[in-house]
Amino acid sequence: MSLVEIARYQDVYEADLAAAFLASHDIEVSVTERFQTTVDPLMQRALGIRLMGRADQAAQARDLLARAGTGEFATDEGDDLDGPDSTVRAASRGLALFAVATGAGFVGTSMPRRFGAFQWAGLAILGVVVLLSLVLWLVGVLSA
Repeated sequence: MSLVEIARYQDVYEADLAAAFLASHDIEVSVTERFQTTVDPLMQRALGIRLMGRADQAAQARDLLARAGTGEFATDEGDDLDGPDSTVRAASRGLALFAVATGAGFVGTSMPRRFGAFQWAGLAILGVVVLLSLVLWLVGVLSA
């Protein structure tokens, strides 16, 4: 039994999906160069990921992949995720602006960072906005 190249992919996950698709249609294939490309992902583009299969099933496999590429097997399942709530969207934008203004960046990093001039200016503006908000709130509460 000789193996021939069915298709070549730039991504190991795309090759795995194609292999699973062909396996669901009873076509035996194997994904080659898996070890080299998973150890060094930059090699995926250099080597390419070959999908190898039996010579007697090669034409059928190529036909199935071509038909899948045109969307013949696609289903209209829709998206089961709802869009974000406007309150959540506003809160996340506020947190992002706060992180940029204070120079927090990624909170999970372990390296301490010093504030730059841009971050100090943002922190000062943020402090003034918070202080003015509190003053206006107190004026509104005391005048009522």
